[in-house]
Amino acid sequence: ANVGATVPRLPPDAAHLLGTDVQGRDLFAVMVLGTLNTLKMGLIAGFVGVGIGLVLGLVAGFLGGWIDSLIRIVSDSLMTVPGIAILVIIASNIGQMTVEIMAFTVAGLAWMIPTRTIRAQVLTIRERPYIEVARANGVAPLGLIFLEVLPNLLPFVFATFVGAVGGAMLAAIGLEALGLGAIQTQTLGVTIYWAQEYTAVLRGLWWWWGPPIAMIALILLSLSITSAGLDRFANPRLRRD
Repeated sequence: ANVGATVPRLPPDAAHLLGTDVQGRDLFAVMVLGTLNTLKMGLIAGFVGVGIGLVLGLVAGFLGGWIDSLIRIVSDSLMTVPGIAILVIIASNIGQMTVEIMAFTVAGLAWMIPTRTIRAQVLTIRERPYIEVARANGVAPLGLIFLEVLPNLLPFVFATFVGAVGGAMLAAIGLEALGLGAIQTQTLGVTIYWAQEYTAVLRGLWWWWGPPIAMIALILLSLSITSAGLDRFANPRLRRD
């Protein structure tokens, strides 16, 4: 509060496109860096989460048996636990939080849904005639997975990845807004956290909290539209005639 009394909070102008905060930082520069770091967290968490889900979904759906049952029970059990509670516990017990650690923390709970959805797709694909033909021709299970199942699964995996990136970003932003993220690093969630700490809403500093919220909404909307488009491409039943 003392710093805020001595440093002017400038509204947007030609010199500062998004104004400055109570510490005199240019919020446009903060926005650019924060958007990049937030996207970085989402991409890392999405890649790791979907990667784990892809491996487990392929193994469970194609091999079946006790392996399928084990993977399904574990993923279903973890899905019943509130994810935000686990993330809060993990984040609050990590000393120095970084963008990378934050991404892997979120990724630790981002694999269950991809595992279930990919498993369901694999169960459908493995019953198709061309899989039976390849199996009759002596193709090994590993060959069936990489040569027949995975290529037909890729469009759906890309759609799942885009959705996972959006979910991971939203989870990371939520933790950061609570002060449990990498608050020493510039991200969109951290910007909102500091705006709350300095009561930017009550003080009328709309240029501090408004642009990051608008950017988050724009990114999530873009990812949602992209995921829906990829899902329509991957699922023939959703295509228009």
